[in-house]
Amino acid sequence: MLKHLITGMTLLLSLCSPVSQAVEKIIFANGGTADSLQGQTARRFSEQLQARLGDQYQVEYYSDGKLGDEQDLLDKLRDGQIQLATISSIMSAKVPEFALFDMPFLVRDRQHLQRIDDAIVMTDLAAAASRHGLHIISTWENGFRQISNNSRPIHSPDDLKGLRIRTPQSEWRSLMFTTWGARPVPMPFSHLFVALQTGEVDGEENPLSNINGARLQDVQKFLSISNHVYYPIWLTASDSGWQQLPAAVQTAITEVAQDAQHWSLAEGERLDRSLLESLGKSGVQINTVDRITFIAASRPVYAQFARQVKGGDALIERAMGLAGH
Repeated sequence: MLKHLITGMTLLLSLCSPVSQAVEKIIFANGGTADSLQGQTARRFSEQLQARLGDQYQVEYYSDGKLGDEQDLLDKLRDGQIQLATISSIMSAKVPEFALFDMPFLVRDRQHLQRIDDAIVMTDLAAAASRHGLHIISTWENGFRQISNNSRPIHSPDDLKGLRIRTPQSEWRSLMFTTWGARPVPMPFSHLFVALQTGEVDGEENPLSNINGARLQDVQKFLSISNHVYYPIWLTASDSGWQQLPAAVQTAITEVAQDAQHWSLAEGERLDRSLLESLGKSGVQINTVDRITFIAASRPVYAQFARQVKGGDALIERAMGLAGH
């Protein structure tokens, strides 16, 4: 009798209680600072994705390199420890075709970037990334890069001679600054502030939003507007990890990421104007480089890309042909 009563109560409780489902985690990591534009874009994306997916999924977002630098994030993607990451300058070290964006003065403006993204990135470069086990979801704003240092204003490549300039961990960025006469020092972005503060390096190159987001103006005297490279940041998954996600989740990620792309490009254009003004007020001395001398000095970088990357000449020609008038 007691046994039947217990069995009946257990059945009743199971019918009255909601079916518990395990909450799936989507772990998303960004190496940039939370206050940078890439950090703001990533946070906006993660919040909107959480709203889109609802309670069945928990989107965990980590910024400021908490889960490691870009190399660490690529390793974690491939190991399945995280599902999404933003990858920028190190991409060309893994997928050589992405070094297209390391070509100095290639991208003229964000409209040009959008055409390159549609015609080249999401076709040719995404296919190349897939051959290396990576799935490119979306291209986000990371800004035109400028040069700062503590020694002197940079007007021409001659002014860079002998300066220790921190670069991302990219052979192409190192080649670029070596070609211009500087002494590149590759290191993770998370180490940069202290390296500038202690004099380990004399300067660096970054978009204005990254410079301001990390407060690099507090440890730099000169800011030279060069727009020498527009290198995007890519929302990335591993191919295997992406295929394991349900189709509805893939659709949600793709659509929310597309919205983040449009927002980030518009915000980047706005910040180019507002940050230049605020950085000037911070006491940093600002000048504009002589682009003609830099472009002339950059020919060896293009020549190396054409030699080293299969189909490199054709990629450059196609990208330049999308500049418009």
